[in-house]
Amino acid sequence: MSSSTKTPVKKRSVKKSSKKTSRKTTAKKTTRKTTTKKTTKKVEKKVKNVELPTISLKKNQKQDEEITLCVLRVRGAHGMRRTIQRTLHLMNLYSVNSATILRSTPIIRGMLQKSKDYISFGPISEDILKNVLKKRARLTGNKILTDTHVRHTTVYKSIDDLAKAIYQGKIQLKEVKDLKPVFRLHPPIGGYPGSIKKPVGAGGTLGNVGSKINIYLKKMI
Repeated sequence: MSSSTKTPVKKRSVKKSSKKTSRKTTAKKTTRKTTTKKTTKKVEKKVKNVELPTISLKKNQKQDEEITLCVLRVRGAHGMRRTIQRTLHLMNLYSVNSATILRSTPIIRGMLQKSKDYISFGPISEDILKNVLKKRARLTGNKILTDTHVRHTTVYKSIDDLAKAIYQGKIQLKEVKDLKPVFRLHPPIGGYPGSIKKPVGAGGTLGNVGSKINIYLKKMI
C-alpha cells in the first residue's frame, strides 16, 4: 500500500513543474515582443523628427568639376594590399618617385581615394606640366620627347601646345603615339616637407596635398 500511494504524488509534482515552466517561457516571449515593438516605435519617431540637410546647387555650378591632376607615388610596396597595388598599376605607378597626369573623373577619384596612403596628388599648374614634359617625358626606346615628334604624331605644333591641351583636358598622355604615360623622377632635393607615412592633415605628405604638388615636382624634375 505504501508504494502505490507514493507514485501518484511524484506524477502530480512533475505535471505542475512542466506547467510552471511553460507559463514562464510564454511570459518571456510576450515581454520580448512588447519590448521590441516599443523600441521600433521609438526609433521610427526619432527618424521622423530628424531633418535631412538640403543641398542647393547653382545653375552654373558643377558638383564635381574635372581638373588635371598630377599623381605622385611616395611609398613602396611593403605591407601593401593587392587591391591597392592593382589600382596603382592601373595608374601606371609601378615604382616610387613615378608620376602621371590624369583627369579627375569619378573613376579616377575613386582610385585615388583607395590608394591615398601611398600617393600624393593635386592640381598641377600649366608651367610645371610644360617642364615635366620637356625634361621627363620619354618615348619608347627611352628617347626624349621633341617638338618634331609632337608635330608628326599629333595636331599640335610643339610641346608647349601639347602641355596646354593636356592641361585643358583635350588630350591625354596615352593618346600621344609612342609616349610613355608615366614620368620617372628623382627623389626630392631636401626631402619632403613632412613624413611619408602620415596624411597631410597629420603633418605628412600623403593624400590630397592641393597646390603643394607643384612644390614637390620642382624638387624632383
